[in-house]
Parts: sequence; C-alpha cells; structure tokens
Amino acid sequence: MGAPLNVVLVEPEIPQNTGNVARTCACTGARLHLVEPMGFRLSAKQLARAGCDYWEEVDMVRWPCSAAFLEAHGKDELHLFTGRSARAHCDASYGEGAFLVFGRESRGLDEDVLTAHAERCVRIPMRAGLRSLNLSNAVAIATYEALRQQGWPGLS
Repeated sequence: MGAPLNVVLVEPEIPQNTGNVARTCACTGARLHLVEPMGFRLSAKQLARAGCDYWEEVDMVRWPCSAAFLEAHGKDELHLFTGRSARAHCDASYGEGAFLVFGRESRGLDEDVLTAHAERCVRIPMRAGLRSLNLSNAVAIATYEALRQQGWPGLS
C-alpha cells in the first residue's frame, strides 16, 4: 500500500466532530492532520467526552497553524472543501496521498486560503439554501469517495 489518504481539519471547534473524524480515519487508514488553534484540548477527558475509543489507532499529525501546514503541503494534492465551489467533490480525482482539507465548523476555511487555491476547491452537493453538512459527515463522504476512486486500498 502506498501513501495514505490525508484528512485535514483546520481549527476544529467541536470535540465530538473531531472524535467522529478520528474514528473514520482509524477505520479507513487515513492520516489525520489537526491544525491549531482548536476549540478544545486533546486531553483524555475531552477525548472520552468525544466518544472516540479509537485514538490509539489514528495516525495523527498536529500543526501549529494553517500557514505551517500550507508551507509543508501547499504543493501537494490538496482538495479544499467549501460550499462556495462550483465543482462537485465527485468530479475531482483523488490520487495516492491526497489531502482532503476542511475548515472550522462555524465558518469553514479562510477566504484567503480559498482564493489562493481556487482551482483546488470542491463542494459536496446539497439542496440550495442550506448552509452546510455536519463536519464529520462531510469528512466521511469525501473520504469514502476518495478511497472508492483509489480502489479501497488496505480495506476489506
């Protein structure tokens, strides 16, 4: 198996969502990148409250800020998820080691990041007039689409 799929949460705010995303990453073998600052601490108490008993199975990388993450991976295959893109997530091609990048629950990714990487933005289709899906649901949809395209590497 080659490079794993990467799931990136930029400044996540809700520990339960991060716990659900961690579980998805554990079950699929995706690497989880958490970009500070977060709206909670990764303490044992918070993790237990998030209901995730899979943390020891998660390949996790922490970043001090989005600038540090983008400096390290800005030239890699990034897919930025936003409701402000015209391109559907299923119209993108996800290569080995791709990065699926999601913003904070309250306001998504910063506008300057979206503008700088406009050609890499995708959205998950949904009914007009509704703001967004739950973060952990969006991550699961995107992760499984990318893994489907890759032929389910390492999964049975």
